[in-house]
Amino acid sequence: MATAIPLRNIWLLFLYAADLVQFKGRFEHEVEAARDLPDLVARLLTHVVEERLRRNLSRGYRPQTATLSRVRGRINMLETTTRQLMDRGRIACRFEEHTMDTPRNRLVRAALEKLGSRVADDLVAHRCRQLAGDFSRMGVVGHRPSWAELAGDQIGRNENADRFMVALARMVFDTIIPTQDAGDVSGTLPDSTDHLIRRLFERAVGNALRLELEHHGWSVAQGRRLSWPIDAASPGIAAILPGMQTDIVLKHVAIGCRIVIDTKFTRIFTHSVYRDEMLKSGYLYQLYAYLRTQEKDDDPASLYCDGMLLHPQVGGAVDEWMELQGHRMRFKTIDLAAGVGDFDFQIRNLMGQKTRTPEQLP
Repeated sequence: MATAIPLRNIWLLFLYAADLVQFKGRFEHEVEAARDLPDLVARLLTHVVEERLRRNLSRGYRPQTATLSRVRGRINMLETTTRQLMDRGRIACRFEEHTMDTPRNRLVRAALEKLGSRVADDLVAHRCRQLAGDFSRMGVVGHRPSWAELAGDQIGRNENADRFMVALARMVFDTIIPTQDAGDVSGTLPDSTDHLIRRLFERAVGNALRLELEHHGWSVAQGRRLSWPIDAASPGIAAILPGMQTDIVLKHVAIGCRIVIDTKFTRIFTHSVYRDEMLKSGYLYQLYAYLRTQEKDDDPASLYCDGMLLHPQVGGAVDEWMELQGHRMRFKTIDLAAGVGDFDFQIRNLMGQKTRTPEQLP
């Protein structure tokens, strides 16, 4: 699916998806000045990097091994003995080196280099290349890190500036940034990036719900895997049986409510020879399977679990529901092209009044 989404709303989705909604409203000038999303990311990344350089980049520790004339860190006794290093006044050591050449800093330098060759604004592109050069001169010279390396470089709770900087850099390499015509605040998202935008949409919805509902006693889980309630099976079925994974699951233990939300970055309707507009049967069956396969007699919440299919709005708004074998199934759209205030309100108030209270359960 391709759809036009205002730049402001793509940016808001990113902030929710990256769990950085505290930065909402802080960069209005950059949002207004940007020609497109790559330009906006470049402006924000250079702004944040310049602030970090004024306060010094974060350092980290990197494991090293070396043969030295004095002990540093731990002695590698096997290598020292095998090579008879002590006869020559040398010792094999293992130690950690304090360095700026950390995975997060290497990612940011690589993102700046990429933006420097892509952004249309010459001044912004020059700032990107200049800052990338500053990183190199400060010793950030390693290759662009793998996602596994980044996962090992944990960002602390008090390192919000680094978290924002890294999230912007990741956005460049996740290729979430769509190609847009200069001077236009909306762009057509090519089919090849649809699955990435869907991830952004799904993550933003999950984090927005968490921010709104957790203080009311709800828990919000994303990417939860479900198991099939198999009574008996042939030996080879496990190798060919498809998995089930929900996008978002809301739970309120105190009131015994559970809601499964499945986000789809596609049109909510399809066409048939009989009707112009019809819910997509595959998605409907998928949600039905999520609800019915998890029913357990000793878990009342599973017997009356609600489900929601959430789509971007293409054409008219949709908010319909039905009750089926004890489960309420809701079909809803969010207008991604709405004004930023209305759009923010939509994703923060998804539940509305259509979710059943405990008194309404069978």
